[in-house]
Amino acid sequence: MLNALGAPVVEAQAVTVTIGGRPVLRGNDLTVREGEFVALMGANGSGKSTLVRALTGLRPLTQGSVHLFGTPLEDFRDRSRIGFVPQRATAAGGVPASVREVVASGRLTRRRLLRLPSRADRTAIDDALEVVGLAHRAHDGVSTLSGGQQQRVLIARALAGQPDLFFLDEPTAGVDLPNQHALAAALRTLSERGATVVLVAHELGPMASLVDRSVVMRDGRIAYDGPPLSEQAVHGHHHPAPGRHDHVPHVGSPFDTLEGGR
Repeated sequence: MLNALGAPVVEAQAVTVTIGGRPVLRGNDLTVREGEFVALMGANGSGKSTLVRALTGLRPLTQGSVHLFGTPLEDFRDRSRIGFVPQRATAAGGVPASVREVVASGRLTRRRLLRLPSRADRTAIDDALEVVGLAHRAHDGVSTLSGGQQQRVLIARALAGQPDLFFLDEPTAGVDLPNQHALAAALRTLSERGATVVLVAHELGPMASLVDRSVVMRDGRIAYDGPPLSEQAVHGHHHPAPGRHDHVPHVGSPFDTLEGGR
């Protein structure tokens, strides 16, 4: 669903990350433009989640640079422009809360501390719940929802903040097929509204038709960056990106974990 692409919203150059003395990312260049839907794929340990953490400032760079919306990452302050959906997190974080309360927390970057929700806040929350198909569960406890529904709550929380750029880390990991389709429908709506989406995925499933571009990582490097690939191509053999000579064999594996830093 390629939209007319605009200016770069993410510009990464020579991004290198070392953890415990071991290089996890090695000299990666990546540009994501406004309105683009990018699938960041690769095996467990390939570095895709670490790259997302580096792009969002959650993981310090050893070398290289990142610009968000034209601003160096270290100077970027407008965090409301970025929505981040973590992998397999519990929506309520162990605290009793309704679906609406969790989604409402996504508005905190948009209003002053202790200020009562405005009409704009309430409208954004209602819209986010509608997009993910959970308006009818707004007053239910998050703990009563399935894992897939909780993942949709996390997307709604990010959406409520009305960001321009979304990072989603394995949103379909461990999610049943009906909820995968619901997630795909929500992301389709975001894409149609012009949002920029970077989706970390091991398998795309119902989201495959949304992807404008595939970026595939192997051994801490971007091995492919181009038109969407079939999942068979991603998990089989394909040609590396120009200038890359990565001969590390691909090994299939379970989903990455954000907490594992990969």
